[in-house]
Amino acid sequence: MSVSSDNQPRPTRNHANGSHSTGVADSGRWSTRRIAIYALFVALAMVLSFIELPIFPAAPWLKYDPSGIVCLIAGFAFGPSAAGIVSVLGFLPHVFTNPWGALMSMAVAVALSVPAALIYRRMRTRAGAAWGMAVGMVLALIIAIVGNLLITPIYAHMSTAQVAAMILPVLLPFNLLKFAIHAVVTFLIYKPITTLLDR
Repeated sequence: MSVSSDNQPRPTRNHANGSHSTGVADSGRWSTRRIAIYALFVALAMVLSFIELPIFPAAPWLKYDPSGIVCLIAGFAFGPSAAGIVSVLGFLPHVFTNPWGALMSMAVAVALSVPAALIYRRMRTRAGAAWGMAVGMVLALIIAIVGNLLITPIYAHMSTAQVAAMILPVLLPFNLLKFAIHAVVTFLIYKPITTLLDR
C-alpha cells in the first residue's frame, strides 16, 4: 500500500505474490473482471484443443494441439489456480466425445502448467519461467506415459505390452516435441501478453 497526498491508502501492484492491478490474481476476489478473463482463457483453450496437427511422421495418428500454450500463459499471468482451471475446463467439450482422452489431456495439461506457474510465482524472471516449464515438462511427460499405459489399452484395442513397446520409439519423442513447442511459443509470447493484461 502507498499513501496519497490526501492521506488515503492507495493500492499498488504486488509482483512478489503474483497479483496484478486487474484484481484477477489468485489472491484477488472473484470479481466480474477476473471471471471474464478466466472465461476468455478457457474459451481460447477450448478452441485450440480442436486444432489437431500431425507433427511426428513416425506416428501420424498422434496429433498436436496448441491449447497447452494457453494453460501455461494463464498460469504465468494469474497463478496456479488459473492454470488448473483452464487446463481442466479447456478440454471439457471432449469429455462427451472422447472421455478417456479428455481425462488424460486434462491430467497432462495440469501437470505441465500448474508446476510451471508455481515456480514462476516464486521466480518472476525469464529464468524462473524456463525452470518452471522444464519441471512441468518432466512431470507432464511422466503423466503422459503412465496415462498411455493405463488408458490407451481401454479404447485402442491394444494390450499394455503393445503400448509399452511404443514408449521409446513413438510416445516419448512425440510428447517431448509437443512440450518443446509449448515451451518455446510460451517463452516467446508470455511476457507481452502478461504485460498487456496487467495494464
